[in-house]
Amino acid sequence: MKTRITILFFALLMSVNLGFAQDETQEECMNNLSLFDGYAKSKKYDEAYEPWKIVREKCPKFNRAIYVRGEKILLHKIENSTGEEQLAHIKDLMLLHDQSREHFASKYDFADVTVDKANLANKYKTELGMSDEQVYKMFDEAYTKDAKNFTDPKGLYSYFSLAVDLYDAGKLSAQQMFDKYDDVNEIIERIIDSNTVKLNKYAEKEEAGTELTKKESKYKASYESYINVFEGKILPSMDQKLGKRATCDILVPLYEKDFEENKNNGVWLQRAMNRMYAKDCKEDPLFLKLVQQKNTIEPSADTSYYLYLLTGEQKYLDQTISLSTDPLKKAKLYKGLANELKSKGSYGKARQYYNEALKLNPSDGSPYLQIAAMYAKSANSCGDTNFNKRAVFWLAANEAEKAGRVDGRLRSTAAKTAASYRASAPSKSDIFSCSCSGTVIKIGCWIGRSVTVPSI
Repeated sequence: MKTRITILFFALLMSVNLGFAQDETQEECMNNLSLFDGYAKSKKYDEAYEPWKIVREKCPKFNRAIYVRGEKILLHKIENSTGEEQLAHIKDLMLLHDQSREHFASKYDFADVTVDKANLANKYKTELGMSDEQVYKMFDEAYTKDAKNFTDPKGLYSYFSLAVDLYDAGKLSAQQMFDKYDDVNEIIERIIDSNTVKLNKYAEKEEAGTELTKKESKYKASYESYINVFEGKILPSMDQKLGKRATCDILVPLYEKDFEENKNNGVWLQRAMNRMYAKDCKEDPLFLKLVQQKNTIEPSADTSYYLYLLTGEQKYLDQTISLSTDPLKKAKLYKGLANELKSKGSYGKARQYYNEALKLNPSDGSPYLQIAAMYAKSANSCGDTNFNKRAVFWLAANEAEKAGRVDGRLRSTAAKTAASYRASAPSKSDIFSCSCSGTVIKIGCWIGRSVTVPSI
């Protein structure tokens, strides 16, 4: 009986001591969390390092700040050290990324962590003794296992860039390199489309004359910035990296060689004809062969569009419009058709399709700039007097300004373009001389619009 009481007593004593120990650890972690968080917010990363280490080691699940702030602390250490010390910090940051997912799995997707590690490895390949192929495989694992969460701009570019380097080194085939371009490009298109859908809500609200709230303006700017990173930087950089590796002289023999093997592969045919079109290889007979085959096994808006460009037949244009159901894809098709018509001088029809594109994707202001350019180019042919010819530039300026209103990415370009057009319009002295301030001028030919002479 005494033995049992003694055991119970010691068990109770141990639980009490353990409780006190846990309380002390919790308090220690709380105090050090407050310390390193404050230092890190002030960018005093050296001072933050020791208290951060204590919390990380003793309470790894205590707060996500361990991993959010910890990444910045270790990056500072890496950037301000050399040799073995730097290598130790690089490896420690690799470990921290793994631990972030281990302890806060719901906050860190597989691709997030793997791409962060791959970006770090890519930057410090020499220090880590890693090859391009090893780093590429890290990015490839993120893509293969969790493509939907692989959204980091730097990571996506590096993934493709390494594929090109491995092609140059003879470790990837041309087809593998082009496939990787398409893989990354499709991810980027999804990201752009997702943000465009969100952006369009605000563009429609502004076009209706409703002012955005501060919060809405902040979101709008964020979506525009994110789209611009991909459209204005990543995609052009990828095309620049690809360079002469994707000329018609390279593409045509490659696709000719692989055609029979892939003629029933809709994805291969789609990617092949898209690339040939993008690289202006559409005059080659192979392009028509690819398009016709794709249209035979899987008719789509894309194949109809290409057939229309090749044949000019109205039935393919009608088919293009009827087969396209996704608003953003349809807007791209309308814009593509408009660009083709504009290049051929069919300005009236081009404007019609630019306007259709604007209805479907109101946050893309580029059609307004294209319409403005067509107005400016038609000034001499659509005005009946010298004054009225120059008045067309007011119309062009007004159209250019619309681009800046709906699309923050084009605000600067739109303002400069509009100013340039206004400089070509009648001056104040011209308006004074004709005594026509405030009158309405009707512009003829395909333009068929009116413009009001500014008051002076």
